[in-house]
Amino acid sequence: MGNLIPLEFKNQIIITTKVLAEEFGTEEKNIQMNFSNNQFRFKEGKHFIKLNGQVLKDFKNSLPNEIREPIKFAPTLYLWTEKGVARHAKILDTDKAWDVYEELEETYFRVKEGKTNLDGLSPQLQALINIELNQKKLEEKINLVREENKEEIEAMRSAITLDSNGWRKETTAIINKIANKLGGFSQVNLLKREIYKLLDTRLGVDVNRRLLEKQKRMALEGVCKSKINKTNVLDVIAEDKKLIDGYVNIIRQYALKYGV
Repeated sequence: MGNLIPLEFKNQIIITTKVLAEEFGTEEKNIQMNFSNNQFRFKEGKHFIKLNGQVLKDFKNSLPNEIREPIKFAPTLYLWTEKGVARHAKILDTDKAWDVYEELEETYFRVKEGKTNLDGLSPQLQALINIELNQKKLEEKINLVREENKEEIEAMRSAITLDSNGWRKETTAIINKIANKLGGFSQVNLLKREIYKLLDTRLGVDVNRRLLEKQKRMALEGVCKSKINKTNVLDVIAEDKKLIDGYVNIIRQYALKYGV
């Protein structure tokens, strides 16, 4: 990592997808796929810069040959900012990714920052200044984490729609992602039972009892057996706006908890 040449775009330190993947110890396609699956977590101009057309051509021409060569035919290029790299580290969630991010944070993205000259000051004064500088740096990190968490919550709120069809598809996709993270799709039913139980507790309902009652009504109405058997708890939730809101809020919380 020490040999990395910091790249700039409009006076901002950035890193390419290729270099980021190499440093994180993963493949470039994994970085691209993670971005594609989590676009709502990224904000253009804050987490990444997208280049194409003449702007991309000019940027390529400004690069050293060894950096320009691997991307010379790319029609579009994504440049990741420090916050974008942090977001990717959070999505990958591996020890190596976090270690690399911390090192990039301390070195690569700080190359433009000059060091405070303490020469000539007494050791006591130097120590006090260093304590203050370290405290300021710690506060900046805390503020960054708070900002990231706030953005994460807002992004998740906007990610799950509440229209009559969208919420089912979105919440099911999130449950599948969580299950996959916990060990595979064998975890899906366990997760659903846990979520339905939490929904019952929070809203004072019994969704499984409601499901049985719904299936009984369908049978009395002469609905075919195959359709009755396919009816599930989500069909019960879909009949009650209060249940939809409660269910979606729980899924949001689970998504944040498991970082999907």
